[in-house]
Amino acid sequence: MGEILNKLYSYIVIYGMNVLAAGLIVIVGRWVGHIAADLVSRILLKAGVDKTISSFAKNIIRVSLLIFVFIAALNKLGVQTASLIAVLGAAGIAIGLALQGSLANFAAGILLIFFKPFKVGDFIACGGAEGFVEDVEVFCTSLRTFDNLQIIIPNAKITADNIINFSSFGKRRIDLVFSVSYTDDLSKAKRALKDVVSRNDRVLKSPAPVIAVSELADSSVNLVCRPWVKPDDYWDVYFELIENGKVALEKSGCTIPFPQHDVHIINNKIEG
Repeated sequence: MGEILNKLYSYIVIYGMNVLAAGLIVIVGRWVGHIAADLVSRILLKAGVDKTISSFAKNIIRVSLLIFVFIAALNKLGVQTASLIAVLGAAGIAIGLALQGSLANFAAGILLIFFKPFKVGDFIACGGAEGFVEDVEVFCTSLRTFDNLQIIIPNAKITADNIINFSSFGKRRIDLVFSVSYTDDLSKAKRALKDVVSRNDRVLKSPAPVIAVSELADSSVNLVCRPWVKPDDYWDVYFELIENGKVALEKSGCTIPFPQHDVHIINNKIEG
């Protein structure tokens, strides 16, 4: 009887110490995990990394360390963790295959946030749509169109195609074409367009606007008018110049021609 009690006592001591050690591993591991995750987050924020990336890195580090601590605690209790690791790996593969579309959007979102090809407020064209960037999230990006519609685009679709950022350089060129008749005085037409552009306060002085003959078309002589403006002023100036340019050309005596064809009829009489 005494021998049995001694063995029981030794088992209790051994396993009790293992349980105590496993508990300490969990407590200390969770504490260290929180500290390490917060430290990494603070370092990233001080380095100027986007808040979304720092928050994501913080969560990944914390969860990864908690999984490691959990496995270490089970191993201390005598549980065979090799099979558990294999199960977790298989589950991870299955989840990854099931959520591969979402994971692709997630990875693309991290790239967008990290490399910043555009920012909130920029006017962009991407994924078959264009509008002002309202929000850049991990899985999708939200755009607002000119007619106040919201377009939500998966991030993977954005990174898989060209991204056109109209706001990157702080200047945009307006490309307009005005047509005049072949009989009109081109110097008057160019002078009229220059006056229209120079009177518009939102047209930038540098780079200088370009007004030149671009094409001798079938029914008209085409002049290009290419002023530079700030991105926010683009459409307002665009519409103003079209209207004011037409009025100015008419006042200068120029004619905006309609498409026309000259038909020459040749009458050949055959005498018998």
